[in-house]
Amino acid sequence: MGVTAAAALLAGAALPAVATAGQDRPDLQATVQAIVDSGFAGAQLRVHDHKGDWVGSAGVRKLGEAAKPPTNRRFRIGSNTKTFVATVVLQLVAERRVGLDTPAADYLPEFDLDRRITVRMLLQHTTGLFDYTGAMLPDGTIVPGIPLVGQKFVDNRFHTYRPADLARFSLSKPALFAPGTDWSYANINYLLAGLLIENVTGRPYGDELQRRILRPLGLRDTVVPGTSPDIPGPHAHGYYRYQEAGQWKTVDITRQNPSWAGSAGEMISTTKDLHTFFTALNSGKLLPAALLAEMRKPHSKGGYGLGVWVQDAGPDCGTVYKGLGGFHGYGTITGSTPDGTRTYQLSLNYGDSAADQAQAYNNADQMLVNKVICGR
Repeated sequence: MGVTAAAALLAGAALPAVATAGQDRPDLQATVQAIVDSGFAGAQLRVHDHKGDWVGSAGVRKLGEAAKPPTNRRFRIGSNTKTFVATVVLQLVAERRVGLDTPAADYLPEFDLDRRITVRMLLQHTTGLFDYTGAMLPDGTIVPGIPLVGQKFVDNRFHTYRPADLARFSLSKPALFAPGTDWSYANINYLLAGLLIENVTGRPYGDELQRRILRPLGLRDTVVPGTSPDIPGPHAHGYYRYQEAGQWKTVDITRQNPSWAGSAGEMISTTKDLHTFFTALNSGKLLPAALLAEMRKPHSKGGYGLGVWVQDAGPDCGTVYKGLGGFHGYGTITGSTPDGTRTYQLSLNYGDSAADQAQAYNNADQMLVNKVICGR
């Protein structure tokens, strides 16, 4: 599907109704409050189900203040960026400008990639490439990447990284496994996917996202920030808690240069824009049916398709398509039934809780699957 055709189709599409916070849903308000109580500073939640649309928030916008997080303001979406990037790559496949099972090296000649690595492998994390954020070797040895934890990250959080430099750093390390033989989630795959978009189109990947997705869908609050450390407009603050010299510290990490994540996780959005995007994607408005089906095929080990997570929620609930994203200070979770009749978008801003954040994040996701998707 070309850009012009996609824009024409979307221009006539009926987009999801704007949700309102006024609808009385004490059950959902209790859910978002329970999520905050599990270990977060604040959260904003958007739900679409058989009762209509609802948005709400709980917790605080900023530590030390009483105001709740805004219900539809911007936040860092982390790896939900990958779904946008995968969609553009698959649009290029639909236009026959990229081959899904063609060696990625054909589109990225500057990196001397193993020719067994295909475009599909980039999108599904089966390349075996060492991740510039760090990786665990097959023998269990942990090899660090660029400084993204602890005091080193805090001191370095405004540093600008160039995608090509990050790619070369990854490619200078031994691969974890032969291409296509295993699965390992790695940001390097989507960093290369972003560079592939740029090489094929001759434009920055963010510009292609604007042309193909953001403008046609009217996603005016979705931003590709590049090296800007700011979240434009009103927003909740995110905090990073870490240990240094035996002491726990908490720092406001809201302002940070997201260039280390690039096309693997730098984007900023809102729950409304994410709802609009994922609804358009799942309803077939952004990709031909055959390529949407390819996107939704999960790897047997990782449960990851081409830019989306695929979860079997059981016989009473069926399949859930997800976007999961983490960024220093923020977490984002989106979920949808295949037909889009039940969806949720959750933004979390982290605070100074000593709770296991990864476990709290996973519990929040499962809570929303049970409540929104399964109706339990």
